Parts: sequence; C-alpha cells; structure tokens
Amino acid sequence: MNPEVLILLFMFAGLLVLNVPIAICIGLATVATLASLGEVPTAYVVAQRLSSGVSSFPLLAIPFFILAGFLMGEGGMARRVMGFAASLVGKSAGGLAYVNTLSCMLFGAVSGSAAAAVSSIGGFMIPQMEQKGFKREFAVALTACSATTGLLIPPSNIMIVFAVVSGNVSVAALFLAGVVPGLVVGFALMVTSFLVLRRKNTADRGAASAAGGPAGGTVPIHVPIGKALVDALPSLALMVIVLGGILGGIFSPTEASAVAVAYCLIMSLAVYREITWAKLPNILLRSAQTTAVVMFLVGTSQAMSWVLAFEQVPQMVSAALLELSSNPLMILLLINVLLLVVGTFMDMTPAVLIFTPIFLPVVVELGMDPVHFGIVMIANLCIGLCTPPVGTCLFVGCSVGKTTLARVVPSAIPYFIAMAIALLLITYVPAISLALPRLFGLM
Repeated sequence: MNPEVLILLFMFAGLLVLNVPIAICIGLATVATLASLGEVPTAYVVAQRLSSGVSSFPLLAIPFFILAGFLMGEGGMARRVMGFAASLVGKSAGGLAYVNTLSCMLFGAVSGSAAAAVSSIGGFMIPQMEQKGFKREFAVALTACSATTGLLIPPSNIMIVFAVVSGNVSVAALFLAGVVPGLVVGFALMVTSFLVLRRKNTADRGAASAAGGPAGGTVPIHVPIGKALVDALPSLALMVIVLGGILGGIFSPTEASAVAVAYCLIMSLAVYREITWAKLPNILLRSAQTTAVVMFLVGTSQAMSWVLAFEQVPQMVSAALLELSSNPLMILLLINVLLLVVGTFMDMTPAVLIFTPIFLPVVVELGMDPVHFGIVMIANLCIGLCTPPVGTCLFVGCSVGKTTLARVVPSAIPYFIAMAIALLLITYVPAISLALPRLFGLM
C-alpha cells in the first residue's frame, strides 16, 4: 500500500479516536495526504473539490427535504400519521410496539430523516410505552431501529447522495427500489417485537389507549381506521405527490423536494395551523444548520474520494476482493461485513460518499445492478445508525428516552439480528429491490 494511503488512513482514524467531528476528520486527513504528495497543489485541489462536490442539481433536493421534515414534525402532520398507525395495529397485543414501528416507517418515509423520526416519534411513544408497562430501554431500542426504515422508504436524502456519487443511477429508480426493502425491514422489526414480548409475557400490557403527543396533541389508539385515515390522508398524500410526480414525469426529484416544502407549508400554516409565522424563522434556521452539516460532509468526502481515486485505491480493493474469492455470493458477504464494521464508527452520509466509489466497481464487475447495490448499501448502513459507538439514532433515542447506551444495547440486540436477516434477504434476492423500478420502466 502506498505511504500516502497510510497517511490518509492513520490520520483519519487518529482524529476519529480523538472524537473530532467526522467532516473535520475527512478534511484534515485529505489535506495531510495531498501535502505529502508534493506534486499536487493542495489548496487548489481541496477548494476545487469542496466547491464541485456540492455543485450538483440533485443535491439541491436535500435542503428542501430536510426543511419538509422539520415542517412535518412541528406542523401536526407527524401526529396524524401516528394516529393512523395506531388505528391499524394499536388494538393488538403489544400494540404500542407495533404502533411505534409503523409510525416510524410512515413518518420517516414522508420526512426522509431517521434522526427526526426518533426525535418526533420517540418523544411521544417512549413515555407512553413505559407508562403501559414496557421497559424504557426496550422502547428506546425499538424506536432507534424502526426510525431507519424511513431511509429506505422514499423520499430519502441518502438515496440522492448515492445517486450523485455513483454518477449514473436514477434517483427515481432508487426511490422505487427502496419501497419493498423498507417494508421488509419494518416487518422484520415487528416480528421481533412479537417474539420478544411473547417470551417476556408482557404483550398483554401493550394494547392500551394513548394520549398526548408532539406539539401537545393526542393520538387515540381506539379511533376507527376510516376516521384515522381521513385525518392522516393529507399527510400521507405527500408520498403520493412526490413519487407520483416523479414517475409521471411532472417534475424531477429535485423539483419534487421543493413541491414537498410548499405542500408542508400549506398544511402546517393554513390547514392544521400548528405552525405560526413567528415559529417559521426558527424552523428555517434549524433546517439550514442541518443542511450545512450535510453539505460540508459531502464536500470534504468528495475531496477524500479524489485522493482515493488518484492513489487508485478502488482498483486495489477490487483486485484484493476478487483475489480472495471468485464467488459473487462470498464477495457480497465480505462487502456487507466491511460496511457493517464501517457503519459502527462512521455516519451514513460520509460512508456512502467514501465507499461507493470503492465498492461499486467491484459489484458492477460481478454483474450486480447499481440500483440494487445502492439499496443494499443503505440497508447495511442503517444498522450502523443503531449500533455503538457512533449510532446517531441510538444516541438521539437515549437522549429522548433519558437513559444510557449501556442499558439500551442489550434490548437492541434482537433488532440488530432482525435487521441483519433482512439485509441478507435484500442482498441475495434482487427482485425485492428491482421489481418495482422494472415494473415502472425505470430500468
């Protein structure tokens, strides 16, 4: 391995150990590596890659979807989605556990943010589950794992990032490809809840009415499904508008994100009236702060990707994997294991930005469709959002649930196993991801 690559790896790993923010780790490691090359103008390359890395029309969708997620959480749309989920599965034994998962799936899908789902859904569901007899740590673990399903069910910001990095993957195809895998993961989590609660004999305490919720509202479980659906339909319609508009050729994914913001504004300000004009500047500020973090990550990761390409790291990794085995099933298993390890210490966005250029050429050479690999990669890294030491959803869940990581992890282990099984299904059964895009002629 080239000494420059070793500088990159050791610098990056050392800064991570020192708990330096991930974007700073990537940027400083890249600068140090470029400086060691000598013949490359460091300042010029870094500035150029930072600028060009975020100068992408598809990436413009990210700030819009982030803002739409904030508007949904504050504007009453999330609570109505939870009410619909509660009417569907809340009356069953262990109902609150299923309501939690289904609410995270629906809210994450329309907001595109796992962390927002943990905060919004968890802020309401975790206290309610504890009140009805569930252990707090169980509720936190379930919420953190369930929230990741929204990154597979469109619209999803991370899919846009993957499409930009891969270069020739359709965002619309990725959006459709994620629907069934997201449902598979959600179903796996619900089955796990059923088995865990059955073993602990606490399921009979889970079906109960729940009141209270985000922004001071109520989410009654025993409301008829029809009434709850009518109440939630305007919120759920956002998914139909976004996907329908893209598939119908009415607007591009980027334009769809702007439409989503306009729709959420109308619903929150004019229809539900749970956001006032006075609250709007704070919501805009928070969404801008989140966008800045994401875009800085994109820029620095693109600079690191340039260094990796310059040092031919993707070619070296590809050759090494193909030397280990010529069996595509084994190579996919190796890639999944590597990504699972990466996900434990790196957030999803930088992981996708850095490792897509490394692993995508390998799987394409094996005959794997890039859309399928994108879904596999996202499903894999979703597990990392729930695992220590850098699991974002896990930390947000612990914060919302006012508990510690050490207490939550044991309760989360069954859900890690369920997500890993779902990942294997998504990896080795391509039709789970590719059936819908092919049905709509996107592949």
